[in-house]
Amino acid sequence: YEVAGEIEAVGAEFKAFRPGDKVIGLCKFGGYSDKVVLKASQIFPLPENLTFAQGAAIPVNYLTAYQMLFVMGAVREGQTVLVHSAAGGVGLAALDLCRIAGAKVIGTASASKHPELLKRGVSAAIDYRTENFETEVLKLTNGRGVDIVLDAVGGDSWAKGLRCLAPTGRMAVFGFSGAAVSKTRNTLAALSNLMKVPWLKVNPITLMNENKGIFGVNLGHLWHESAMVKGWLDQILLWQREGKIHPTVDCEFSFERAAEAHHYIQDRKNFGKVILIP
Repeated sequence: YEVAGEIEAVGAEFKAFRPGDKVIGLCKFGGYSDKVVLKASQIFPLPENLTFAQGAAIPVNYLTAYQMLFVMGAVREGQTVLVHSAAGGVGLAALDLCRIAGAKVIGTASASKHPELLKRGVSAAIDYRTENFETEVLKLTNGRGVDIVLDAVGGDSWAKGLRCLAPTGRMAVFGFSGAAVSKTRNTLAALSNLMKVPWLKVNPITLMNENKGIFGVNLGHLWHESAMVKGWLDQILLWQREGKIHPTVDCEFSFERAAEAHHYIQDRKNFGKVILIP
């Protein structure tokens, strides 16, 4: 979905960029390539202080976090946000954006990643492998709960997240990683996680009575809204130039090692973005 590099050629009518310009691009698949063809609306100037790898680490992560927090989550100063997988690409983007909004973050991640997350401003870190995040969140908030939950895990995590919400709280769902329990297809495990989705709690009557909201985010389904998404990324790049956001690249893999890069992510080794280099 995202690339960064130099423009090699432009159409005759295209005046905004020239060959040799360094840019960030959004593409609908096909990004694992040394050359891609993009529309003008999908290209943005690469900030001068960023490498190509850092530029490629911005679009999907920060646009997803921006849509969840600012567009649909209405995050405000003083609110508390629960960010799952806080050391991942979207998680770290959410930390930057919550800092801009003045919101406090509780993050879940494996214990080895807690020290760095605390350095980056997370108010509390929860080890999802050894601790029940629902119990810990309610302890940390004196039983009130949080204002926003960002959850790409799914299944039972969504049920717990709903219970973690304070009155008027909102939960953003943007993935279902809980359905992929191994590196081989496991239909029974996927169905088991589907059974754990709180289907009865996610209905208009219950949400109305509990004063809670739930919404979904899938950036890959917004290609018909390019002008809107462009406005979001323009704002994100402005904040980057002002020194307010810091794209984090964990490591880089050559194209020949693309499969290894996917294993690295699924083994939850990364702190930030994993980048493929032609």
